[in-house]
Amino acid sequence: MNDIIWIWLHLSFALAALALGAINLAGAKGTLRHVIIGWTWVGLMSAVALGSFQIRELEDGRLSWIHLLSVFTLLSMALAIHAIRFRRDVNRHRRAMIGTMIGAITAGVFALLPGRYLPGLLGF
Repeated sequence: MNDIIWIWLHLSFALAALALGAINLAGAKGTLRHVIIGWTWVGLMSAVALGSFQIRELEDGRLSWIHLLSVFTLLSMALAIHAIRFRRDVNRHRRAMIGTMIGAITAGVFALLPGRYLPGLLGF
């Protein structure tokens, strides 16, 4: 699969994850709805983070510094899941999930900066 397909998948999953993340952060916590949206969000964000490692053509086949956000995302989600599932530590879970959302938003802002690839792809 070439980079353009990975980029479109990455963008689509990221936008869906941002929408679901916002819904979950704004909604009631601990409900079945929260859990279902949360696991769906984790799946989407995992696809976004893991898929980002396939997008290399923009850096002549190398990973770039922005891939560190993908590593941060995967680690932060693992910490959040461990905190809530095994420790019942709601505060640590909340902080890790909010941190992951901030990381996702930060990556999106950097991706949309003038001169980057994505604004041209989207016609900005």
